Amino acid sequence: MGGTRWRRIAGFSVVMSWPETANSPGPPEAAPRSPRARFAGLAGTALVLGGLAAVGFAIAAQVHAPQPSASAAGATGPDGRGPSLSRSVPVSVDIPAIGVHSRLLHLGLNPDGTVQVPSVTTAANEAAWYKYSATPGQIGAAVIEGHVDSYEGPAVFFRLGALRPGDAIDVTLANGVTAIFRVTGVREYDKDEFPDTLIYGPAQYAALRLITCSGVFDSSTGHYLSSTVVFASLTSSRRPAT
Repeated sequence: MGGTRWRRIAGFSVVMSWPETANSPGPPEAAPRSPRARFAGLAGTALVLGGLAAVGFAIAAQVHAPQPSASAAGATGPDGRGPSLSRSVPVSVDIPAIGVHSRLLHLGLNPDGTVQVPSVTTAANEAAWYKYSATPGQIGAAVIEGHVDSYEGPAVFFRLGALRPGDAIDVTLANGVTAIFRVTGVREYDKDEFPDTLIYGPAQYAALRLITCSGVFDSSTGHYLSSTVVFASLTSSRRPAT
């Protein structure tokens, strides 16, 4: 599939939930995209398509995940560069405000170029770091994705849309450091308007994007029509106790 098609349908399952508003500039339309950026677009798209295909729990059980409120839209990033950390792969994520604690899978791309996603049958309660993004705390955009629901009920990012600016997201790294992020905005995007360049593209600060599916579940296609994206930035870090 070409880049144009991916841009048309990009969005997610994850954990990168995350909609564009007048508060943030959209990705440049005419700028050529590098192979890496093109892969990033594929990642956002595949996550939406592969996240929860079949039957949505929310429809079957009439249970609806929280949707981002207009007051939570906030900003897609901070005003300045802020702190940063050296590269170290993430091992777990904690989001106290919504009761999330999950180890992090490390997933990349399938042979066909689509992004790998956690198994909806065996790993719906685990989030995944997209290993071709920055590590959390590095300058750049780190991406963590997760399912909103599964065949059995709510999944790891079921309450992602309930987050608000100021909420904390702690990511523990392999070197023992905990990267502490603060949410700057929570937005919902239609899949056909998903800003893949904004989500997966370069950032000049230590950014974190969390993504999951949201909105209406279309039983005719087996997909959610929207994605929720949480934007966060690194504010501090915590070293392991000695």
